[in-house]
Parts: sequence; structure tokens; C-alpha cells
Amino acid sequence: MSLPLALLAARNLSPHPAVYAAVRVVVMVCRAVPDFVFALMFVAALGLGPLPGVLGLAIHSVGMLGKVYAERIEEIDPGPSEALSAVGASQLQVVRLAVLPEVIPSLVANTLYRFDINIRSSIILGIVGAGGIGYELVTALQSLAYQRAAAVMVIVLALVVVVEAVSNQIRKRY
Repeated sequence: MSLPLALLAARNLSPHPAVYAAVRVVVMVCRAVPDFVFALMFVAALGLGPLPGVLGLAIHSVGMLGKVYAERIEEIDPGPSEALSAVGASQLQVVRLAVLPEVIPSLVANTLYRFDINIRSSIILGIVGAGGIGYELVTALQSLAYQRAAAVMVIVLALVVVVEAVSNQIRKRY
């Protein structure tokens, strides 16, 4: 979701100033409202469980990544895009052959960073009732099941370590 929005929110690729402005507003709203506020709104609408937390994180992440991606796309060298356009390439071909190859490393790095943030945020969202591993931690602590709480914390730590290792491998490729 972030990449299509970013393509429309980048001044150098947006098809019309009105589209640019409208998409920028959408991205700004998604970014301005904290993930836990979105999650609480979804808890009120959908009830407790992991779905409200996932939706809250997703909407906020779309805003954060949409802005970062759009800014990165605006910074690209216009030369390759202009050259492709000059020989009759469509806008989609320009994006696929000139824009994406230049921004992929940045997009990958920012996406992995946001994923890392979302893992940590999911714990906090669980504490406020949006489900997930944070909810498991809170219920373990409230019921004084410290061994279970410790196990949940070990799982979170292991998850962060695995994500970091996978992120490093992916970064090496780009």
C-alpha cells in the first residue's frame, strides 16, 4: 500500500497536482495518528483480538513508509526517467525501469526498519487490548504467572533476533 501511495505522493511522478495533494493528505493523516489510537478505534469497532492491532499498525505504517518512500522517490536522478520518457516509454515502464531500481535499496532498508518497529509496537498494543503477544504478557503478569511472562519475553527477544538476522541477510542482497 505504501509504494503505490508514494508513487502518487512524489511530486516528480504524480499525474496531477490535485492527486499529489490528496495523496499527501492521506499519507499525513495515516502518519499523524499514532498506531495505538488506530488500534483503540478498531478495538471499539471490532472488539478485542489481534485484528485491531494489526490494522492499527498497518495504517500507521502505510503513512510512515508512504512519506519516506515519496521523499526518496523525489530525490532520484531525473536523467534515466527523462531518457525513457523521451523514447516513448509509458509511465509504468519509467517507474519499473528507472525509478524502482534506484530506490529499491532504500525501500528495503526502510521497510525492514518499520517491521522492526512494528514488532516492538505490537507488544504495547497488546497491553491496551489489541491482542497479540503483548496481551499474553499482560495476562501472564496480571495472573502472577511469572514463568509464563518470562517465556513470552524470551519469545519476543528471539523474534527480534531472528528478524534482525533476516534483515541483515536481505540488506546484503541490496
